[in-house]
Order: sequence, then C-alpha cells, then structure tokens
Amino acid sequence: MDHRFQVNLRGVIDLLSHHLYSTPGVFVRELLQNATDAIRARRHLEPVHAGSVRMELIEKQDGGLPTLLFSDDGVGLTEDELHRFLATIGESSKRETLEARRNDFIGQFGIGLLSCFMVCDELLVVTRSAKGDGRTMEWRGRHDGTYAVRPSEHPLEQPGTQVFLVARADAAEYFTAERVRQLAVHYGGLLPFPIHLTADGRIEPLNPAPPPWRREYESAAERRAALLAYGREVFGQDFVDCIPLRAEAGQVEGVAFVLPFSPHFNARQKHRVYLKDMLLSESAENLLPEWAFFVRCVVNAQGLRPTASREAFYEDATLARARESLGQSLRQYLVDLAHNDPRTLQRLIALHGLSVKALALDDDDFYRLVIHWLPFETTLGMMTLGHYRQSFPSVRYVNTLDAFRQVARVAAAQGLCILNGAYTHDTALLEKLPRVLPDAQVELFSAAQLPQGFEELTAEEQQTVARLRQVATEALEPFRCEVSIKKFLPPEVPTLYGDVDDGAFRRDVERAREETDELYASVLEGALSESREEERPQLCFNLRNPVVRRLARVRDTAQLKLSVEMLYVQALLLGHRPLNAREMSLLNRGLLGLISARLDDDEGTGGMH
Repeated sequence: MDHRFQVNLRGVIDLLSHHLYSTPGVFVRELLQNATDAIRARRHLEPVHAGSVRMELIEKQDGGLPTLLFSDDGVGLTEDELHRFLATIGESSKRETLEARRNDFIGQFGIGLLSCFMVCDELLVVTRSAKGDGRTMEWRGRHDGTYAVRPSEHPLEQPGTQVFLVARADAAEYFTAERVRQLAVHYGGLLPFPIHLTADGRIEPLNPAPPPWRREYESAAERRAALLAYGREVFGQDFVDCIPLRAEAGQVEGVAFVLPFSPHFNARQKHRVYLKDMLLSESAENLLPEWAFFVRCVVNAQGLRPTASREAFYEDATLARARESLGQSLRQYLVDLAHNDPRTLQRLIALHGLSVKALALDDDDFYRLVIHWLPFETTLGMMTLGHYRQSFPSVRYVNTLDAFRQVARVAAAQGLCILNGAYTHDTALLEKLPRVLPDAQVELFSAAQLPQGFEELTAEEQQTVARLRQVATEALEPFRCEVSIKKFLPPEVPTLYGDVDDGAFRRDVERAREETDELYASVLEGALSESREEERPQLCFNLRNPVVRRLARVRDTAQLKLSVEMLYVQALLLGHRPLNAREMSLLNRGLLGLISARLDDDEGTGGMH
C-alpha cells in the first residue's frame, strides 16, 4: 500500500527562515519577483503592456499592526491556478514554460510566497487573470497549512494581483515606510518596471533611473565618474578605476571596480549580482575567475540559473562561459592599459603586486600579459622586466637576499644589471620566463662570475703582487679557497668572495656538521661528498683598493698572513656567509693579533699619545 508524504508547513517555514533564506526581509524580494514575472507573462499575451508595481503601507486606525499591500498589473491567476500553484510547495506557475522561456522569469521553484510567512501569519491574495473568465478570486493562506479560495466581493477592474500581509508582532520592524523603501530599492532598484511606494499620504517612485552602465553620457570621463560614484554608493568605498563588463553567455552586463587596497590572493571577493534586474546576492563568489581578486563588481544577468535560495548562480556550462568572458574583459582592460596608459597599469601592479605575481604563476596567458610590466629590484635600481630585456640580452638573477647584497655594489660599479629574485614569487617568475617565452635567456648568477669581467693586471703589476698572491694562497688553502688579484670598481671594496653554485649549501652543511653529534655528522658528510668537489670558492683582491696596494708592499710574512686572513673573514661577513669553527677561530686570532700589534707600537713609542 502506498502512502503520501505529509508536509508540516510550520517545519517547512522554519527551514526556509533558518537555512534557505538569509533574512526575513527577502519576502520583499520574493513579492517583487513574483510581480515582475507576472508582468513579463502578461507581455507574452499583450506585447505592448508596460507594467508597474505598487506597494502601500496601510496603518490601522486603532493603532494595531500595519498591513503591507503589494499590487501588480501582471497576468494574474485563475481559480485552478490558485489551487495548483499557491497551495503546492515546489510547484511553479512558470515551470511549464520554463524550458522554452527560461530567460523570461526569475522564479523557478514555487516556494517564494512561503517567505511571507516569516513576517506574517496569514496571506490574502486577490487576483484576476488576463486569461480567465474575468472573475476576481481570493486565496487566503495561513501559517498552519490551511487555505481557502472564493470569489472576491471586491472585484479588480483590470487583470493583476494584490497581496495583503498583516504584520506579525515580532516582525513589525519590516512594516515601516523606511524599511520597506530600503528593501524595495535594495532588491528591485534595477527593475525596468516602475515601482511606487505609498506611505504617509505620499507616493514615491523607487527606481526612477536605469543602472549607470545603461545610460548615455556625453564623454568617457563623465561615464567613468558616474560609474565610480555608483561603486561608492553600492560598496561604501572609493575605487581606483572601473571596468565595463559584458558576456554573451548568460547575457551578463555590469561593471567591475578596482580595489584601492591589495587583498590576499586567496581572498574571494564578494560581488553584487542581479538576475533579470532583481538582486540575487551581495556576496556571490562564483561569477568571476578566481584570479580576479583585485576587483568587486555589480552585474546583471538575464540568462543564468539561480540556486533554490536565489542567492547565488547555479554552476553549469553557461556560467562557466560567462565567467571566461568576464575574465577576458578584465584581461582586455589590462592590455588596453599596457598600450594606452602604462602609468596606470604600473600603479595597479604596484598596488596589487603580490597578487598579480601569484596569478601570473598560475595562468600562462596572464603571465604573458603582465610579466614585462612587473618591477624588479636590480643592481642598477628598480626597473620593469621589459625595460631590462630591452637593454640586456640575458636575464641574470640571484635567488637570495644575501647573494644580492654581496654582488650589488660591485656589479653596479661594473655596469652589470643583476635582478634580485629573493622577494616572494620573483625567482619562480624568472625561472618560468623561458618556458612561456622560448626566446628568453635566463641564468642564475653568483659572485664567482664577477671576476671574469674584472680588469687583468699588467706584467709589472703581476710582479708587484707575487708575494701577496703566494702568502694568501698558502693562508687560505686550509679553507679550500683560491686566490686571484685583479682590478675592479668600486675601489673602496678590497676583496670579493665568490661561491660556486652549491657553495652556500656546502658552508651550511659544514657548519651543521661541526655543531652536531657523530651520527648526524656522518649523514652530513655524505651530503658533502655528493656536492661538487672540483670547483672552489675564490677570494679576489682588488688592486685598485689602497689597503690591498699597501699589502702588496709588506715584507713581514706574519703581518701579511694576518691581514689576508682578516680580509678573508671580512669578505665572508660582507657576503652574509656563516662562519664555521675554524673561521671563527681565525677571526678571534686575528683580532687579538691586531690588538697586540697596536699595543707593541704604543709601547715602542713611549705609551699613549
């Protein structure tokens, strides 16, 4: 034996109010929505029908709770339709023609009228159908699930529908002129049919103007100013710029506003979206591509599907195509800036730099669009990658801040431009360049490459520094460091320490090996053995430096060795290299030696002066 489901209307209403709708105030949206759909349905019968919606607050003479009257001159309902559509949850008067005319109607689920029971205990619907026998019918529904239908004693002169809502005591706040006005403008401000509110003896139009992207302007500047003013009104903040949006899929139109601050890349922006001119949501997240983190938008869609709550769009192929088209609008905006207003693009990148870089790593097309406009720190100052590649055939970079600090001064003096890839995403962006642009040349640079471009010594200078070279080579052999002597700028720099590619790694491992237990030390020893052994770091002395020139004339071997060792330690510290145990011992011994030598000098001249 089959049984029917039993529906507890109280439970359904509780479910709607707590889990489907975000606020009881959506009853205004649902009534506006039903009125709009009714007007559009009548236009199918009478194409020249204009249509309008009227709201009226009726105050009780005895001071009782007010009544809100919603009226429209739409298609109306017959007696059969009252039973079928207003008394069956999930049944919609639009369902039969929905597939053929999906773009005509907002409501699709047949549950909107139930939202009224969140603010009242009884509904009275008075309606006359444009398709029926001319009778005016009344439908009275109650929150306990009962309803009654009968001919009205007050016939309507024209087809249309009136909905009477008597405020419930706990929902009286929704039945004031100010609140009704606010809700009606909020949800229906873009509707193409006139909406009027009658309260306190006055009739007030609530949607006198179309949205700003549909208006005509005398100039682009006037249009931009109007759109930015609209963005300030909607979101309560000023924006940097505005971007017109349009997508054929879903028939989407609107405007995106460029944020004046840089949000986190993972932060999803919440947008205000309308469906067929009716507000759908103020916090829609699935309309724009995920990378469109730097804008908030207001859009109206004619051909997208709402979810059951009508507070978001349903994920389907049409929404995916619309999202792609809107993303293309944003990309085109950036392309136009690149060609017509590069300064604005640079300001935009400066404002949203980290997020733009993160997006470029994830999106190859976006990478191609912005990579040459991204600024990088270089040894010759800040410059865009495009400017860099115009002047230098190969992109050379370092990937740590210590490495950049080590080479910056010397490289700049030689006219070498090295990029600092130490900042977030910069190295990854540079390494991606040849994969996306095959003609690009990118190489990791190290201080060990700098001496290759330094000026070689003359034969006479080679003889002058021979003893310095010999003593320095012997002093630094325990540290596996080679010695070279050249001339380079700036002259204030006496030495330059250059690692091989894995030099920093080897130094860290050696230091860790010295500071750990025997078992772990053996593991680190294995790591060292796998590292390259054939190349050694190099300490390059600068013969342009006055101290180095004086060292070349020192005949005292002990003093010369001590000076070399101290210059070696200084070069390590300037290169932000960690000192191992032997180098720390060298530093201590050198400091004590210098102090001792100074004391000997003072004693030999009779003490302090």
